[in-house]
Amino acid sequence: MSTSDDTPTVPIICPECETTTRIPVDDVADSLERHNEQLHDGDEIAHIDPDIAEEIQNIVAEDLGLLE
Repeated sequence: MSTSDDTPTVPIICPECETTTRIPVDDVADSLERHNEQLHDGDEIAHIDPDIAEEIQNIVAEDLGLLE
């Protein structure tokens, strides 16, 4: 999985594996699912960094006009 410098990435953390990585935004869902299936019996242990997830939610809510 190669990325160029202009490809946005999302920080992913797995507290159980004690790992943090950055995944290209287009690959996040598949990468998380694969990691959790292979290493955690499908339990949703690895996830998007909560601070980033909250920021994304705020941007989407603002774009949808939900904060007005």
